Amino acid sequence: MQKSLRIGQILYTNVLPVYYYFEQAKFEDRIAFIRQVPAQLNLAMAKGEIDMGPISSFSYAEHASQYVALADLSVSANGRVGSLFLFSKKPIEQLNGAKIALTNTSATTVNLLKIILHKFYDYEITYVTQEPNLAHMLQDADAALLIGDDAITAERTAGELHVYDLGELWHRFTGYSMTFAIWALRREVIDEHFALIAEVHASFLTSKKKTKANPGPLVDYVCTHFGGTKEEWLRYFAGLQHDFGEVQRVGLEYYYRCAAELGLLAAPATVELWQADGHKTNITLAR
Repeated sequence: MQKSLRIGQILYTNVLPVYYYFEQAKFEDRIAFIRQVPAQLNLAMAKGEIDMGPISSFSYAEHASQYVALADLSVSANGRVGSLFLFSKKPIEQLNGAKIALTNTSATTVNLLKIILHKFYDYEITYVTQEPNLAHMLQDADAALLIGDDAITAERTAGELHVYDLGELWHRFTGYSMTFAIWALRREVIDEHFALIAEVHASFLTSKKKTKANPGPLVDYVCTHFGGTKEEWLRYFAGLQHDFGEVQRVGLEYYYRCAAELGLLAAPATVELWQADGHKTNITLAR
């Protein structure tokens, strides 16, 4: 029998509202946190080394038969995200035939960029994947894609580069919200850890609610550890959505259809939501 529930945590500020007030002491040795960048969490989840936590939405689709999604938890945006940027030496209208360097820390955003450039702009692009260092990426490429705190830091010193927010581009072409990360749960651990999963899920939702009601302490923490101004971080967190409801599901499943159309996914995926009923020891799977 597995002793503890292994929970992933993305090493980016965009998930902090869900974790900041999480009552970790309440769970003592019943849970273990594994903190990694999205690409590493995706792999660990697929290997069964992590039981639940945020992963790239694209990775959820690749393993949908093995996962369900925790209700009301995601990293989404209905427009500008503020941490997913394409940095380009020339305007996006001139990128047909270009070479673009992609961060090796992402799955969802890398494929979102491909959808935008191939489906909506009808471009032919050459891609290379590199470590997330903007200066190095742009040495031999026309543009570079960064996500998370790497993108936030790079934007502050972007100078004359053209900077495009992928959430804004997606919304401009589709009108949809975009979900970049989703809290996934491996189906195989549900029976063994049902009650604990329900407790952890509730604690995540409580943390999200507290942070939304009073973002000041989180913003102070982020300013101290990541730099920037309070105004910048307040604006950033205000633009993020950490919910997962019908609006987010519709937008994400359209993204999956676009990815399948371009051959990035083998087939479109649907999202199944896990919710604990307070009076029953079962799960609800909803589409």
